[in-house]
Amino acid sequence: MSKTESKVKELVEQIERGELRLPEMQRKYVWQAPRVRDLLDSLYRGYPSGAILVWETGGDIAQQDFAVGQEKNPYVTTKLLLDGQQRLTSLSAVIRGEEVMVRGRKKPIDIFFNLEHPDALSFVTEVEEESDEGDEGEGTDGEESIDAAEDELSRRFSQMAFVVASKRLAQLPQWISVTEVFKSNSDAPFLEKAGVESLKDPRFAKYSSRLERLRAIKNYPYTVHILGRDMSYEEVTEIFVRVNSLGAKLKSSDLATAQITAKWRNSLKEFEQFSSECATEGFPTDTGLVVRNLVSLITGQSRFKTVNGISEDRLRENWPASKEAMRFALNFARSNAGIDSIALLSSPAILVALAAYGHVHEHKVSDQNAKDLLRWFLLANAKGRYTRGSAETVLDQDLGVINRDEGIDGLMRLLRAQVGRLPFESEDLVGRNQRSSVFKAMFLAFRDADARDWDSNLKISVKHSGATHKLQFHHVFPKALLRDRYEQRMVNDVANLAFIGGKTNRRISAKEPGVYLKAMLDAGQESLLKSQCIPLDVALFTVEKFPAFLEKRRELIAKRLNEFMVVGS
Repeated sequence: MSKTESKVKELVEQIERGELRLPEMQRKYVWQAPRVRDLLDSLYRGYPSGAILVWETGGDIAQQDFAVGQEKNPYVTTKLLLDGQQRLTSLSAVIRGEEVMVRGRKKPIDIFFNLEHPDALSFVTEVEEESDEGDEGEGTDGEESIDAAEDELSRRFSQMAFVVASKRLAQLPQWISVTEVFKSNSDAPFLEKAGVESLKDPRFAKYSSRLERLRAIKNYPYTVHILGRDMSYEEVTEIFVRVNSLGAKLKSSDLATAQITAKWRNSLKEFEQFSSECATEGFPTDTGLVVRNLVSLITGQSRFKTVNGISEDRLRENWPASKEAMRFALNFARSNAGIDSIALLSSPAILVALAAYGHVHEHKVSDQNAKDLLRWFLLANAKGRYTRGSAETVLDQDLGVINRDEGIDGLMRLLRAQVGRLPFESEDLVGRNQRSSVFKAMFLAFRDADARDWDSNLKISVKHSGATHKLQFHHVFPKALLRDRYEQRMVNDVANLAFIGGKTNRRISAKEPGVYLKAMLDAGQESLLKSQCIPLDVALFTVEKFPAFLEKRRELIAKRLNEFMVVGS
């Protein structure tokens, strides 16, 4: 193994020219904008940023595309990037102004630079990594999402050198696009925006120095370790797995996929093609779930610790059956359970158990078994069976029962042992929020009760499109009314959430329930409220009665959930 040093701009140019590519074993680009912001901040400060690992090979090695555009490789020798993909893809996107391909769609990475950042930069790295995609069915309470917190954000941003771009910051003179700075050799447009009109302006020297320091990120030196072409694919895969296991940088499914592709070349294309097929049916599953299902079918357990011992022949032979089993699971979830989006699952792991059941029974399920399986599926999903502790441990328990042909009674026995009683009681809903499995079960139960939007009368669905009709969750008692009076945990309790369209949500905004709910009752819209378990007692529609409202609605929701779970049994 040799070692060299390359500047950021040189590595970015290698990606653009197609000289530096990705091996099949690599995972997809997954970084979110805050991670890119923090990377730029580290390079701007001159902090260490890890090393780059490359395999230089002349062989016919299966490859995949970067998340940014590349030209065709003009070289006989190919450099394959083993470690550093997330960093170099991010830097390539920002420096070149390229969109990145994330989860099947292109997205820009817009980062702003603060010309007025303090000389002593604040340490503001965020550790929470929330999805910028958002959960389907989620939304905001209209105008109340814009509140006093903005002042605190503005104060915090002023202490930072880099932030994720926003329309509001774009209007401020000291905030400029990092990409525009990299693409321009002149400081003039940025100084002009900041209001610097002459060399005599005391800000001229400060801003010019900071722009030079920002552009110097392109000259940041990375240490590049190079594996020679004398190494085999299997040996390089082992190195890849070891390197990426040390800091838990990759999920176990990513490492397992790397080991599989080392044996079964071009298998990643098979997995991705099937993942795309699932996505067209409303279930955009990642390749990790597809691989886990394949491993589960072959070994009878979901852990990846034995994947290295599975031969290429067994992988190839079982792949068609694995796809059919997952198709059974998706079709059952959609057609029998009415779950038409992965957002309505408390965990995708439940699909692996469902697939195993279909496979063991050769996709032949009697009428009674279908009803029993549906009840287990809905209960396991609502109770969050695979979100309690280790999903792999729980899944392996269920796979054991399925493969021993202990039937749905065996699955119900395990579920009951885990959660206790199966029927819901109002106390089970206390403190649950929109991220809980109960919230997803509420949606299914309400939809089954013919819940509709309160204005358009459209039946609630996560498939609605457009800002007017796209489903949002609505705080029955708006947050603005409850602020400083009740704990945030109570404000966001599932018993204070309902499902309506975006336009309806914005119309209601921060109105008091005593106004807009009473108006609905006066208009004879009781059924719209009852379908979402809203108590009809107007005495509960005051802020003072908010705790009593939650208690009453929890009772109604628990009753509705229990009715829904036994449908068809």
